[in-house]
Amino acid sequence: MNGRIILGAAALLAACPVAAHHSFAAFFDASKQVTITGTVTEFQFTNPHGLIVLMVKGADGKEQEWRVETNAPVVLRRRGWTLQSVKPGEPVTIAGWPSRDGRPYLRLRAAFHPDGTPIGVPFGTGEL
Repeated sequence: MNGRIILGAAALLAACPVAAHHSFAAFFDASKQVTITGTVTEFQFTNPHGLIVLMVKGADGKEQEWRVETNAPVVLRRRGWTLQSVKPGEPVTIAGWPSRDGRPYLRLRAAFHPDGTPIGVPFGTGEL
């Protein structure tokens, strides 16, 4: 009986991280890339994915909120990111893979300061 309880508890614990994580391919289109420029309103350096939120002015002049999913902080740190890499109020340009459902949602590939210098090491450069 104790073995069944332990096995059941282990199965439940093993399932928890899976529920919090999702597949890149399920949400993002790797065959396309989008580049946006806007003002950061929020930066979450959290697990399992970080998040950058920005206000982006569209061609019609109206602002739209975009959400940019990043890798986990441990991966970002290896690529030169810190908690201070982007701050609310700062303009940034972000290149990434768009959401499959057309929402204003990207997966981060690269981020740049207004002068064009990269924030950390861009993904897909073969480095790290």
